[in-house]
Amino acid sequence: MKFRSAEVFCGNRSAVRARASTPALAPGFTLLELAIVIFIMGLMLTLTMPYIGGFRRAQLRSQARRLAGRATYMFDQAAGHKLVLRLIFDIDNRGYAVARLDPYSIRPVFAPDRTPSSRPVQMPSAVRIRDVTVEGIGTVNHGVIAWNFYPEGYVDATVVHLEDASGDVMTVEFSPLTGEVAVIDGDVMPAGMPR
Repeated sequence: MKFRSAEVFCGNRSAVRARASTPALAPGFTLLELAIVIFIMGLMLTLTMPYIGGFRRAQLRSQARRLAGRATYMFDQAAGHKLVLRLIFDIDNRGYAVARLDPYSIRPVFAPDRTPSSRPVQMPSAVRIRDVTVEGIGTVNHGVIAWNFYPEGYVDATVVHLEDASGDVMTVEFSPLTGEVAVIDGDVMPAGMPR
């Protein structure tokens, strides 16, 4: 029995020596595998870049529609409740808020509108208010500017330009007599509005 186990032991030892003397393959990637991975990553980047730009553009369009919706609501509220509503833009802080005035009160004064539907709006950092043009006031591109919605069913003629970080512009135009709001792609100033 001893002899047999010594043979087995010697045989295993020679197998260990044989394995140690053969060079092991180094772990890693071949040049071809790396080239394929880099190609796939480049292809994915090429396909996703238009969507990233489209996301920024969608954010700009969303803010323009949000402003248009707020203005349409204010037009209806002013006429329906016989109030003067004021949309106040803080251009430097990229936001706007609503104030209300009851023209039939003893001391009519504008006060912040505290209704849930008139909460102040803060635009995302990628979108800013480039300028606001109100007929009779002119164009303002910094500071605070406001325009009114009247109980008789009209609004101050106003044009707002929103701009995103890449320089794309959306124009929001308010019709004074009908209260209709147009969201226009690009930098547009209607005829008759001062620049």
